[in-house]
Amino acid sequence: MDTTNNTNNTNESEVVEIPTSSPSSPSASPYRRAPERPRMGPRRNNRPPRSMVGPKFDTTVSTKRETDHIPPLQDGDIRIIHLGGVEEVGRNMSLVEYKDSIVIIDCGVQFTESHTPGIDFILPNTKYLEEHKHKIKGVVVTHGHLDHIGAIPYLLPRIGNPQIYSRLYTSLMIKKRQEEFPHLPPITINVVEKGDTVTFGDLKVRFFGVSHAIPDSMGIIVETPYGDIVHTGDLRLDHDDGDPTPEEKERYKIFEDRKTLLLMTDSTNCENPGFSISDRVVFKNIDNVIKDTPGRLIVSTFASQVERMIYMLQTAERHGKKVVVEGRSMKTNIEVTKLANMLTIKPETLITLDEMGRYPENKIVILATGAQGEEFAALGRIANKTHKFIRLTPRDTILMSSSIVPGNERAVQNLKDKLSRQGAHLIHYKTSDVHSSGHANADELLWIHRKIHPKFFIPVHGYHYMLRVHADLERKLGMPEENIVIPDNGMIIEIRNEGTSIHSMKEKAPGEMIVVDGTSVGKIQDVVMRDRQTLAEDGMFVVIGVIDSHTHTLKKSPDLISRGFVYLKESQDLLYQTRLLTKKVIEDALARGGFMNLDDMKQDVAEATTKFLLQKTAKRPVIIPVIISV
Repeated sequence: MDTTNNTNNTNESEVVEIPTSSPSSPSASPYRRAPERPRMGPRRNNRPPRSMVGPKFDTTVSTKRETDHIPPLQDGDIRIIHLGGVEEVGRNMSLVEYKDSIVIIDCGVQFTESHTPGIDFILPNTKYLEEHKHKIKGVVVTHGHLDHIGAIPYLLPRIGNPQIYSRLYTSLMIKKRQEEFPHLPPITINVVEKGDTVTFGDLKVRFFGVSHAIPDSMGIIVETPYGDIVHTGDLRLDHDDGDPTPEEKERYKIFEDRKTLLLMTDSTNCENPGFSISDRVVFKNIDNVIKDTPGRLIVSTFASQVERMIYMLQTAERHGKKVVVEGRSMKTNIEVTKLANMLTIKPETLITLDEMGRYPENKIVILATGAQGEEFAALGRIANKTHKFIRLTPRDTILMSSSIVPGNERAVQNLKDKLSRQGAHLIHYKTSDVHSSGHANADELLWIHRKIHPKFFIPVHGYHYMLRVHADLERKLGMPEENIVIPDNGMIIEIRNEGTSIHSMKEKAPGEMIVVDGTSVGKIQDVVMRDRQTLAEDGMFVVIGVIDSHTHTLKKSPDLISRGFVYLKESQDLLYQTRLLTKKVIEDALARGGFMNLDDMKQDVAEATTKFLLQKTAKRPVIIPVIISV
């Protein structure tokens, strides 16, 4: 397929349409809204569902563009900017700019971290794109994981709602997510296939398949007059004991006769030596567990490991077992695999929780979310004995087919302890080869680098340390230091002089963190995050003073309220001293005529109380002084 997209409105006849009916049900639309499912656990701050209210964008108008300090792109040069994904694992979004054309690669979210309490998602900063939206020719999405598609509902309206290009399964995942945002204008998705070429204004993009943990993953080749810019997306190699399969070797033959100007590729597992565990090994071990488990089997894995879930379902059916799927994300992904005609199992293989009691325990497999210790996920509720239908017994086996995400170590250990206390037998990646990553290890990356043989290299998708380690791999292959650029988010990188040199500019694209906080989308407010962090760590302390408006005197000793700071019943002496202090501060301020400026009085109370409580407790609670005149 060779389509042309010189504007944001592609001719209908040039688009490969997404199927509008399920293969198993010709009359049913795959995009009809799924029935509402109850959310597990309480909704934070009793917020209404986002699908009801939708994101509210920061619409602050500025008379000065935030990108005015950036020199315009010179004719013949190529500009690359990573708006996310190169200082963290997540929120992947990059752009390639040439002449009057911009191609965007991915549009993902990052999940909240310890320094962003209360935040739902962290987004790429798209201010550069917003101020150059007239150049945007399309968004290319490499695969369907949330760190590559999750920001589409929040960011596409900001940048002119450009058309999206992806493979079929990815398009279905994007459509499924858009159902949560019915108020947004419809998006246009063009389904492409590996080997297809699409023209985006001054650039042509060709697609090639890669192996990853989700179907229809692809890399892209941006064709320029000076050679190809290759972005692989997330990837690994399918191999047998370190020897890539014939399919992988055939896949990368495309680069034998091509001139690769620049390579950008996944750095997530670059510090792991050798080759990753082959899926063949993992699948064989999972097959044995499903076949040989004498009692009920509970399997927990990442819902994003779609290919593994498909294999588990098909294996369970092959061994005559029934499968219960517990977890909204798993149910959604399985639904999408059916729409894409990738899952072919008998309808009776999948049963509901209500039907589980009709079958012998050794004929039941439960697919459950929650392997990372999430409290309200299915496995977490089973561990806490709060699941409505499932209670563990010593006859149960739990297969945890996932690794531990950094930062979740304690939560996962706590989960395993609770499951073990109930007598269940646990199998996990440290005791058996039941998990393989979707990201390539060091020797896999070296093999890929040799096949693509680029002139320049930019490592992407990972923390800064990972990018550094990945750059060392390219140096090992002999690439000169001046041909490698370690990027930061917002760094402007240009290939100049007809493709003979690569440079990072001193100017940067706007990079302030953009967040989804409830129903609001906008720049993160440092003062808000600082207060939330303080509240989480040291709590709050409220001082309430009531002043007589006629006599300008304090009517009674101040009232004190504490939350998350100290246990009041055991801190009576501290409260007594604090009350005396705040009473004196208010009375001194009134004696100086402070009744005329209550704001200054509040400031005095806050400063004195903060200093006193820090001396007595070594804590800094948020001090809230309330002065009332009656």
